[in-house]
Amino acid sequence: MKKIKNLFLLDGLGALVSAFLLGVVLVKFEKYFGIPKRALYVLAALPCFFMLYDFYCYFKVEKNLGKFLKGIAIINLLYCVFSIGMALYHQEVITYLGWIYIIVEIIIVVVLSLFELKVAN
Repeated sequence: MKKIKNLFLLDGLGALVSAFLLGVVLVKFEKYFGIPKRALYVLAALPCFFMLYDFYCYFKVEKNLGKFLKGIAIINLLYCVFSIGMALYHQEVITYLGWIYIIVEIIIVVVLSLFELKVAN
């Protein structure tokens, strides 16, 4: 049970980092990453909700942790699909640095999500 709770904490902290990088850092350096501010704000808002879910699960949920963990894992994977869609929509303006950021973030989130699904089952 402690292992599952710690995954919620890890996921929530990762969501916090993603929200900060997307909503603050990449916005400040938009010209280097090429991702439009509006897209960055949308992409940054979603991890804020994931973070709230994760921290709620970490501090409040005591039963059916596997079900909740599976839920965030699936939401994270859908976020990756959405991120790819946003990147493809803006592909004409995204720079190499922007693509590198998106790909690295997706790899990290997919690896974490697959591990969460494994633990949840």
